[in-house]
Order: sequence, then C-alpha cells, then structure tokens
Amino acid sequence: MSQVPAARRALAVLRLLAGAPGPLPASAIARSLGLPRSSAYHLLTAMAEDGFVTYIPEERRWGLGVAAFEIGSAYLRHEPLERLARPLLRRLVDRVGEIAQLGVLHGAETLYLLKEQPPRHATLVTDVGVRMPAQLTASGRSILAYLPPAQVRALFPGRFVDRTGRGPSTLRDLRRTLAEDARRGWAAEDGHITEGLASIAACAFDHTGHPTAAITVTFRREDHPEPAWPALAAQVRATAAALTTRLTGRPPA
Repeated sequence: MSQVPAARRALAVLRLLAGAPGPLPASAIARSLGLPRSSAYHLLTAMAEDGFVTYIPEERRWGLGVAAFEIGSAYLRHEPLERLARPLLRRLVDRVGEIAQLGVLHGAETLYLLKEQPPRHATLVTDVGVRMPAQLTASGRSILAYLPPAQVRALFPGRFVDRTGRGPSTLRDLRRTLAEDARRGWAAEDGHITEGLASIAACAFDHTGHPTAAITVTFRREDHPEPAWPALAAQVRATAAALTTRLTGRPPA
C-alpha cells in the first residue's frame, strides 16, 4: 500500500497529458498536480523509462509515450463499452419486451454498437454497425443534448438529412428539441427513421460528465401509445444510469 500514492500521481500525470492539447513543460505538470518540481521531474523520469511518457528536448516538454498508446489500443480491442453494456441491455429487454440498443456519436451520425432483442422479434433497420443521422435518432439526440452548443453547431453546418419528413430540419429546431430532451433526461423519436416505429433513449456519462453512449429501446408505436412513454423512459434511464456507474462516470451537474 506504500506505493499507492506514487501510483496515483503517475495516473494523474497520464490523465493530465491525455486531456492537454499537446505536450506540457514539467513546471506546468508540477503546478497542475500540486507537486514540487523535483518530485515531478523524478516521477516523469521514472515514467519515461517505462515508455509511458516521453521528453521532447527541442521543446522542453513532456508528452504521452508509446506505452500509453499501447494501453489505449488494448482498451479498444477489449470492447469494454460493449462488454459492460451487454448484460444491462439483456435485463432491459427482459423487463420491457422490446429491442434495446447501444449507440455512440460518430461525427453527425449515430453508430450502433450492440443490439439485444426478444425471441421472434421483428428486426430493425438500425442494426449493429449501421449509422443513422444523429438528429433523427433518439440515441443521437440523447447524446447531443449534453454537448456544448458550439459543438452541435459545428456538427450540423448545412442542410439536414431527412428520411420520413419528420424530425428537426434546421439548427434552430434541433436546439429547441435538444433543450427539451436535456430538461426531461431522455429523448424520443416517432417515425423519424421508420414509419410506425418509435424509440426512447437516455445517455450514459464518463468520469468527466461527458456524454459517452446512449441506451435505446425501439418499439411499434401501436404497442406503446405516447402516454406510456414516461414509464418506458424510466426503465431506459435506469439502465443508462447503471452503465454510467459501470463506467465509473457521473452525470453532468
């Protein structure tokens, strides 16, 4: 246990460098972490010996090393998001009897990573690996609702994609819809992707409170009239909150 403080300082260095726009001088690292300069220098030197940070002599700055990149690549290979979400989606399907999906934001599109469905249930156009316009999907909007307005504006600089004649068609419409989604904590789409089908989605967050992924339930509108949507949304929100916990995340303030 005597090594725990040192381990925490090393992790703090990695997190600081990962969040910085570029390499940092040792003085800035020491100041940000509240360390004496000598301690910061010894810590950086030890981390550099194992490849987790690297020193750039021409700039007198420290950046992430190859070992940090290797760990990040291994993280992606392990599919942690999908593995953490899969049992939650299965339990959600058991409770509501409808298809549940995991989606992430990929530019201005929703990318679906995972799908669970009840036996003998009709399939959807939004399958694993499929991308859809984010402003038309409940999953995409549940994530967009927690992004800064400038980022949303940058994602949608021009004409909006349309599928069924429904959904936001301008940036102003989208902002109004996202404000309502953020206020109630869940998003819904009604026939925006496929006529007769509706979806409800809620967002999961990472340790910084940043929106990471969306949990979505899709159903035939005739099976769940709109007055029943808040009860269904409560189940979806509970699942998204469970995924946030599994990600050691926290909802935004």
